[in-house]
Amino acid sequence: MKLYCLSGHPTLPCNVLKFKSTTIMLDCGLDTTAALYFLPLPLVHSPRLSKLPGWVSKDGAVNLEKELKECSGRVFVDSQPEFCLPEKELLDLSTIDVILISNYHCMMALPYITEHTGFTGTVYATEPTLQIGRLLMEELVTFMERVPKAQAATCWKNKEIQRLLPGPLKDAVDVWSWRKCYSVQEVNSALSKVQLVGYSQKELFGAVQVTPLSSGYSLGSSNWIIQSHYEKVSYVSGSSLLTTHPQPMEQSSLKNSDVLILTGLTQIPTANPDGMLGEFCSNLAMTIRAGGNVLVPCYSSGVIYDLLECLYQFMDSANLGSTPFYFISPVANSSLEFSQIFAEWLCQNKQSKVYLPEPPFPHAELIQTNKLKHYPSIHGDFSSEFRQPCVVFTGHPSLRFGDVVHFMELWGKSSLNTIIFTEPDFSYLDALAPYQPLAMKCVYCPIDTRLNFHQVSKLLKDIQPLHVVCPEPYTQPPPAQPHRSDLMLELQPPPMAYRRCSVLGLPFRRRYERIHLLPELARSLVPSEIKAGVSVATVSAVLQSKDNKHVLQPVPKPAPVPPSKKRKRVTEEPPEVLNPKPLLSGAVPLEPFLAMLHKNGITEVKVEETADGHILHLQTEDVLIQLEEDATHIICDNNEPLRKPGSELLRG
Repeated sequence: MKLYCLSGHPTLPCNVLKFKSTTIMLDCGLDTTAALYFLPLPLVHSPRLSKLPGWVSKDGAVNLEKELKECSGRVFVDSQPEFCLPEKELLDLSTIDVILISNYHCMMALPYITEHTGFTGTVYATEPTLQIGRLLMEELVTFMERVPKAQAATCWKNKEIQRLLPGPLKDAVDVWSWRKCYSVQEVNSALSKVQLVGYSQKELFGAVQVTPLSSGYSLGSSNWIIQSHYEKVSYVSGSSLLTTHPQPMEQSSLKNSDVLILTGLTQIPTANPDGMLGEFCSNLAMTIRAGGNVLVPCYSSGVIYDLLECLYQFMDSANLGSTPFYFISPVANSSLEFSQIFAEWLCQNKQSKVYLPEPPFPHAELIQTNKLKHYPSIHGDFSSEFRQPCVVFTGHPSLRFGDVVHFMELWGKSSLNTIIFTEPDFSYLDALAPYQPLAMKCVYCPIDTRLNFHQVSKLLKDIQPLHVVCPEPYTQPPPAQPHRSDLMLELQPPPMAYRRCSVLGLPFRRRYERIHLLPELARSLVPSEIKAGVSVATVSAVLQSKDNKHVLQPVPKPAPVPPSKKRKRVTEEPPEVLNPKPLLSGAVPLEPFLAMLHKNGITEVKVEETADGHILHLQTEDVLIQLEEDATHIICDNNEPLRKPGSELLRG
């Protein structure tokens, strides 16, 4: 069993598991942090961005004025943003049989995998994961296509040129694997390959069975159990034990795992989500009372549901009930509607509201009372209905594309306004870099409900997997806090760590396989009882293995001899019955075997204990006998007269 790591981002994983002749991809996350190296895409012409000077090396030898622009001491690529794809050269991705998706954030690279690698397999995901993943992909495509860039920047990626660039562009890795966004056609084609599954629904793929379990992180998010008859692998990705809107995490089914692959822990282990929500609300209220506007860069699904619910309860108590909320996204309407209709995927408290009947989320009431308005973009109705001060939720959290770019240009010059970062995926300082100098206030309130190290350590003690596999950053303290040993996984045995492009051999051997007997073969067996309750029978059969299923079939009868021209007398002779040969089974017991050697005149025997068994050195005969749990070897340097008696002694 092997694990191939195709992504270097712990919370946007892409791994491939080879298990019982089946090749399984575990998530296909898209690393969008590469977009931070690019200039923003403004919806409206920006005089400031258009006047940025081009970059020329100090000695004038390298001139990339058309590709690179300088802004506040940093250099950015002036081109359509690109993303870092999962590694494609580590193995042949066309051999992948199935892709398991854990949540909608971890499927954003799916079109790159299914449409450009010769993939012919199946993708498994829950319905909310599919539908909300589709919204996020369509939103990303819309952001890119409505602000097209005439030129593509590629010269700066040359290794000799890149090393001359200033940081952080100089230190960007795998730049030649970066790609532009896919198209709507590719999104539709990729998602047509998805087969929907429900929690605890077992799907059989050859001899491997896969089962999704609720992970408690987002609508429809899943952990996966991958098992055969005798082996079990658990994949835990993006899980939460906090009480939010999704169904709670299912833990008991993860017990008795041979291997547990762990990814998607919180990116901000020192930040408490409840504390961050409190800071979010207090900073928002402070800004509104001062007459300023609040900008919240966010994804169009996920934490925004909890933010709106929190503000629904907070704004009236803070006497700010008349403040309008605006949610601007090409998929804003669909996202809000989907959150209300996936009742069976919600926690029990929200499910019960559906039967009252009440909407599970309060943003339905906010929309009815015109406190929350949603628009596909800043154009059209929004421009005529917009009033200030207000709170705007919009994307993209990277601040490189989407309607958020317009609000940064519009509000960035006033210290009355505040931008509040709630998504943990991007460094807020890097996100703000191309907008400097900036007058608006910046508040960092990252809300990440995924498991922290304390929670995951307790979980692992409860479910007790034999082996844990995780990204390398989880096995050491954060670089900025090297003394914080509590911000890493400390397990016994130590977890196996991986990083991008690594290949791990997972530490368990396949000991047993299930084999089916055909009825006609089973009827021919004659068991003999060797002790009370235990019977054995010899069997001669043909083993057929196909799709990881093994079947014993009767030995085919020889073809009949064609009749000769000479007529012979036909005689009915009974078939010859042969005595069964003795069969060897189990390990050779050491003491009885030594006694048998002594009885047969072999007295000078030196015994050495090994990790797998014992080595016997017959000193006079110059013979080595290796006794292992599942094998025995006689090494006698072509001494055939001695090898045969040695074999007979073992059989005896």
